[in-house]
Amino acid sequence: MDFTNTKEELILSLKNDFGIHNVEVLEALKKVPREEFLPVKLKQYAYLNKALLIAENQTISQPLIVALMTQALDLAKTDKVLEIGTGSGYQAAILSLLSQKVVSIEYFKKL
Repeated sequence: MDFTNTKEELILSLKNDFGIHNVEVLEALKKVPREEFLPVKLKQYAYLNKALLIAENQTISQPLIVALMTQALDLAKTDKVLEIGTGSGYQAAILSLLSQKVVSIEYFKKL
């Protein structure tokens, strides 16, 4: 599946409709393939601005929420991040492009 157009539409919407202005955050969202953090049956919905159900009755966060949380951190490349609740790993992947190191811990082994 080619997600180029839907990913670009999502990024533009985050920037223009929701005020995500941090260029590094927007670039990280472009680089990380959200579809790779989803079950096969949900990959087609990867670039909808929605939370999606993953294993253990947990969700991969809505892209807007990921962007807002990441932008609010105002990370420097020298920062180290501790994430509690890895979930799908998508947020950790985004954070890894913006910081020196990410340590993420998950309770559910299946995740």
